Amino acid sequence: MKKIIISMLTLLTVNSYAQTDSTNNPLSISGYLETYYGYDFINPSNHSRPGFVYSHNRHNEINLNLGFVKMGYTTEKVRANLALMTGSYANANLAAEPAVLKNIFEANAGMKISSKKNVWIDAGIFASHIGFESAIGRDCWTLTRSMLADNSPYFESGVKLSYTSDNGEWFVSGLFLNGWQRIQRVEGNNTPAAGHQLTWKPNAKITLNSSSFIGSDTPDSIRQMRYFHNFYAQLQLLEKLGVIVGLDYGAQQKSKESSDYNTWYSPVIIARYSVSDKINIAVRGEYYNDEQGVIIYTGTKNGFQTYGYSLNLDYAVAGNIMWRIEGKGFTASDKIFTLDNKPVNENYLITSALAISF
Repeated sequence: MKKIIISMLTLLTVNSYAQTDSTNNPLSISGYLETYYGYDFINPSNHSRPGFVYSHNRHNEINLNLGFVKMGYTTEKVRANLALMTGSYANANLAAEPAVLKNIFEANAGMKISSKKNVWIDAGIFASHIGFESAIGRDCWTLTRSMLADNSPYFESGVKLSYTSDNGEWFVSGLFLNGWQRIQRVEGNNTPAAGHQLTWKPNAKITLNSSSFIGSDTPDSIRQMRYFHNFYAQLQLLEKLGVIVGLDYGAQQKSKESSDYNTWYSPVIIARYSVSDKINIAVRGEYYNDEQGVIIYTGTKNGFQTYGYSLNLDYAVAGNIMWRIEGKGFTASDKIFTLDNKPVNENYLITSALAISF
């Protein structure tokens, strides 16, 4: 794990936790810290959870999943964000990046380009525009991430043009990106990557979102184009009951200039019930099918075809402190896990976390 970055207090980022009146003070400082303990019942000796897990991925040790400090600058026409991070999330998800970039959680700057409408252009490193789950556990309904979230981008770098309607009902953006969860391009890759996001929130109870990615994650000499789409709906069905339904679908060329594609898909449903102002319970069912191993390679006959299920309890200790516990299981078509030196097709774990925002 990287050492805590001493210079974290010199960051720039838009603050989603601290309340700041940008008309009086455009600067804001905030932070987030999520410690956790996870026990995987296959008991891996190297303390690493299976390779398709990129968040809360350490076994039988008290660890830091994500910690960052942020500072933001926001005015009517200019905004800038910079955040430095550390934790097992950073080690797992930024392993391919150069050392200097491994601790960047967010770094971008933007300006408003319309005097009458809410149209912005931003450039730099952002949280991903794909999916309903982010790296920040407190913002997610479950303690651990779904398989589709762990295996699609958490972050991206590039340029984003965005528009928000005057009433906040519509959000539209187009993105030019360096690649699939990349800060630095893959060596030999000069293929442009692009994406879009369209969000409709007609009221506080309904959110519908469509996001896409088009590009290549390989050198141009063996270029395999990837086409990916994520859709989700977040619905507050009752005062205390909410549901999220999501679906990822992707296709990638089998070889350069091929008209044949390998595909993968992943549906998920999460239901959350608010027992009280302090207690939430969430259940999740999901499935991930990547038979050809585009995203998750197993080397087995049926590839990665796995069901997941979890039960989650959250307790708000205070307004900015949350304690969570989750039981989770996986059942795969092939024996892709190892228990007592024998291949098995099931995996179970229990995880607890404490999240603090400031």
